[in-house]
Amino acid sequence: MKKEVIKANIVVFIASFCTLVIELVAGRIMAPYVGVSLYTWTSIIGVVLAGISIGAYLGGLIADRYPRPSTLGWLLFLSGLGAFSISPLTNLIGGAQLQTSLMMRILILTSIIFFAPSCLLGMISPVVVKLTLKNLEKTGNIVGKIYAFSTLGSILGTFATGFFLISWMGTRHILFTMGLILIICAPIFGEFFRHKKNFLLFIFFLFLSIFIPFSVLYGYSVIKDEENTPPHITHYLKTLFNYVLNPQLDEDTYFFKESDYYTIKLKKSVRGSNGNRLESLILDHLVHSYTDLKDPLYLEYEYIRMYEEIVRWQANKRKSFRALFLGGGGYTFPRFIEAKYPQAEVDVVEIDPEITKVAKTYLGISKNSRIRSFNEDGRWFVMNCKNKESYDFIFGDAFNDLSIPYHLTTKEFAKQLKDLLKPDGLLVANVIDSFKKGAFMPSYIRTLQEIFGKGNVHLLTLSSDYENLGVSTHVVVASRGYLNMDEFVNFIKSKGEMTSHVMPQDKLQKYLEDRYSVILTDDYVPVDNLIAPIFEERFGYQQ
Repeated sequence: MKKEVIKANIVVFIASFCTLVIELVAGRIMAPYVGVSLYTWTSIIGVVLAGISIGAYLGGLIADRYPRPSTLGWLLFLSGLGAFSISPLTNLIGGAQLQTSLMMRILILTSIIFFAPSCLLGMISPVVVKLTLKNLEKTGNIVGKIYAFSTLGSILGTFATGFFLISWMGTRHILFTMGLILIICAPIFGEFFRHKKNFLLFIFFLFLSIFIPFSVLYGYSVIKDEENTPPHITHYLKTLFNYVLNPQLDEDTYFFKESDYYTIKLKKSVRGSNGNRLESLILDHLVHSYTDLKDPLYLEYEYIRMYEEIVRWQANKRKSFRALFLGGGGYTFPRFIEAKYPQAEVDVVEIDPEITKVAKTYLGISKNSRIRSFNEDGRWFVMNCKNKESYDFIFGDAFNDLSIPYHLTTKEFAKQLKDLLKPDGLLVANVIDSFKKGAFMPSYIRTLQEIFGKGNVHLLTLSSDYENLGVSTHVVVASRGYLNMDEFVNFIKSKGEMTSHVMPQDKLQKYLEDRYSVILTDDYVPVDNLIAPIFEERFGYQQ
């Protein structure tokens, strides 16, 4: 293989590797702002492919007009700057409240952030082909090798990012590394060292790429603190690199990690009603739990108090019970059950082992805890659970507002859950949806009714003023047989105030008739479309 072909293969391998790394990182770096949904990945893949396509077209034009190695070098340099720009751009506009639909907001944000880097990387291959082809009789052989190495780079970039890089380095450090690799490659493959003018221009533009953002940051700080003595210049350099390499965290955040599944943050939160400080767990963009390290019986979220009321009512009839949690989060309610019901057995299925580690390290789950954790997918655990009719309670706590694991919502999965419940067992699931506009909650309730039977699925809300209920967390309760909800209400009210408001069955059935809904199955589960009204209502957009 000739030297030119080897060089070409290396360049396209690196460019394609970086392209796929950026594409996969895009989903993670956008998650805290728009969640992880079908819309997110559709927009990212579409924008990146559009960038590559337009880049290939423009690269062909450039290659014919400027068929020299320096052209390749400048494209690699600009691609490196494009990779550097992703993190600060995300910090700058990721939280922008655009008055548009969910799909358009995600598409606009991904286009602004990821189109230019993808387009620049897409320009590289045509230039490489142009520089390599000298004998038209061997065109097929050479182009075939270039495409093969380009695809190999894409494959390795995909596997390396998904299986290794994100959990090891984090998204922003990956982007910085990709940018650094591309910029280092620029003078090497652009042969800048052979031409003094090109090399000096490279040094000049490299200096500008650092000096301009630094000057903007420094100038802004001087204007802002004009009455005070500005900090030393090294302070601004640290600030600049911090802005590129790290997410922007507030002073209350004391833990940050990007796992294989989530962006995990822990914050010192406001004090609870008992006066103790709370630790808040944030997964991607949503606060998942509040934990009182001094009091395991403290429950901040109202939907968890509804869980507690159901358990208190049923525990009054049972000497002991077994509970299964699909989704661990901050382990708030499993920790509560462990403390209040010493005879209870608690199993938690949490797909992300990092969340379990966080709960044990920071959120009050002791090493000697009776809580058994299983770090695997909830459906996989249920499918392979051999102990049928073994659980008194199954808590579905894996649903997010903008990111719902669709395979845990279907009719087929509901059947598997029913098989794990004892004859008098209960399925209890929290659902975040817009009561008046959302389509996911009525669809989920109808799906459960297909398995548990009409009249055996109940809805608990935070208020009985259904006309004014907006986006909120609701609790759905399903039983294998008749469940006397009047008895539940009377029991809880006899002990004091009640958080749960049980929607009467006649009103629930009328609600299901009036609302658009579908039966969710493994073959048809349009969850992302069904939850879109949540986003629109939350961000104030109305068509």
